[in-house]
Amino acid sequence: MKAGLARRQKGAAAIEFAAVFVVFFAVFYGVVSYALPLLMLQSFHQASSEAVRRCMALDPTSATYRTDVPALAREVLAQQLAWMPGTLKFQPGTDAVVTLSNTNLLTVRINYAKARLTTVLPVLDLPVVGEVPRLPATLGATASLQL
Repeated sequence: MKAGLARRQKGAAAIEFAAVFVVFFAVFYGVVSYALPLLMLQSFHQASSEAVRRCMALDPTSATYRTDVPALAREVLAQQLAWMPGTLKFQPGTDAVVTLSNTNLLTVRINYAKARLTTVLPVLDLPVVGEVPRLPATLGATASLQL
């Protein structure tokens, strides 16, 4: 009787492995696919905040103040986001907007299109869940400071 039971159980391990692997892979892919966009978003927030912080050190009585502030902000953004690999195609010159209003309100805004991220990070379209990772059209951050 034992030999008959063993023959009926022969493929059970393979079926169990397949079921567990699918669940494990789905969780693993979810963690990995959301980690990069969240890291980028956190970096955008930190870089934009650091850019406005560093601009506080400039002398507002300087003759070149209105041109120095945006230049310094762009330089800080480039330094802070230098860790990003070239495959992500982040360009501080076009993805970041630095404005200094007439009332000396400095605003640093970063907008990164999701389309460029999906060239590096594949998006899965799962039947029940939908798109993984489900991201907004742009990843962005804004920091502003009244100088």
